[in-house]
Amino acid sequence: MKNPYLYGYLPFITIILFSFSFSMLAISESLQLLHAIGVYNGMREFLSDLELRFVLLIVFVLLFFMIFSALKLIGETIHELGMLFFSKDKEGQTIHAARGGYVIFFFGAFASVIGSQSLLILVGIFVFTIFCYFIYNVYKKSQYMSIAGVIGLIFFEVLTWFLLLALVVYAVIKLYNGILASLPFA
Repeated sequence: MKNPYLYGYLPFITIILFSFSFSMLAISESLQLLHAIGVYNGMREFLSDLELRFVLLIVFVLLFFMIFSALKLIGETIHELGMLFFSKDKEGQTIHAARGGYVIFFFGAFASVIGSQSLLILVGIFVFTIFCYFIYNVYKKSQYMSIAGVIGLIFFEVLTWFLLLALVVYAVIKLYNGILASLPFA
């Protein structure tokens, strides 16, 4: 007997592991920044080094947990919207077809903890994990779709993520330029 909820806990653990590994890198970078701007010694008057690292760990884990949870929600929404447009499945079999792909994310998150000392390695593991999951997911869903539907789903998801990323980059650049323009000495 196979339990359909066997992989239900893996997305939560994956998000926690990715959040922890990105937080470890952010802690080391933020401590270097605090040293560089001269705030670290003032903070050490109130907190020990271990307490400061622990507070930073809590803050960064919560921040990255929110980011990765939002990305998971957006990703699932985009994927299910694409399936609505391109799948001919009326019974909902495709929803459960690729749940085994959560294991890919779990192993990617575990590898990210090992490589949490380098931003390049960390981002590389994250992108590689997403790519592997995407290929696995499309392969599993292709059994329930036509070739045109698979191609449409791939283009829909890639185009939607590209547009979303371009919108975020555009907003950040506009905000940055607005802040720079409002500075009196610039």
